[in-house]
Amino acid sequence: MRKTEFANDEYYHIYNRGVGKQEVFCCEKDYKRFIVKTRELNNNLNDSQRDYIKRTASKNSKLKSKPGFGYPKPGFDFNLEFYSLVEIICYCLNPNHYHFILKQLVDGGITQFMHKLGTSYAKFFNIKYDHSGYLFQGPFKAKYINANEYLLWLSGYVNSNSEIHKIAKAENYRWCSYQDYLNKRKGTLCNKEIILSQFKDVAEYQKYVEMAIRESSKRKDMEEYFIEEI
Repeated sequence: MRKTEFANDEYYHIYNRGVGKQEVFCCEKDYKRFIVKTRELNNNLNDSQRDYIKRTASKNSKLKSKPGFGYPKPGFDFNLEFYSLVEIICYCLNPNHYHFILKQLVDGGITQFMHKLGTSYAKFFNIKYDHSGYLFQGPFKAKYINANEYLLWLSGYVNSNSEIHKIAKAENYRWCSYQDYLNKRKGTLCNKEIILSQFKDVAEYQKYVEMAIRESSKRKDMEEYFIEEI
């Protein structure tokens, strides 16, 4: 049984890595797939409902010529209320692990979202690479962020995680939300306001992240929030 119980409107550090520290993102297309699914699966729709909406929303879809196109599977609820499961604050995808900071919006939101995302990506990976067995090292890990100080610090830790692990300089790393925080691109996946509203400007936040990079290995009081040695 999971030790962490998720509460609505609270923040959590979510992370996991590949079994045996194996790579789970092997090329650019893998990173893109995971990010696309992060956006696509953050809702209460099931696969058949999502597929129906995607197909009918595409006016130029070749599927239109197929018999029966435009009709959902039996049991489709046309009155279904659409809503997000979580709010994504920041993320970082490294070759063999990932980090999120998530805010739960509805009961069971984090569990449902992470289950759908992990299952979808593992299925994609296993088919693409002819891989069998588990992809990730057990269920995703979760830590409750019980103070604003920890939320700010973890935003810096997650946004700079590629640099902390000496993979790439954080501000240039594409598979992370940090470029969105620095306004280097116009990403809409994350809600940055809860973090950036606590700094005078983006430059001040960048200095904070640089401090987090320098101090990450020294902050013993923060160790419980960090993923084990990669």
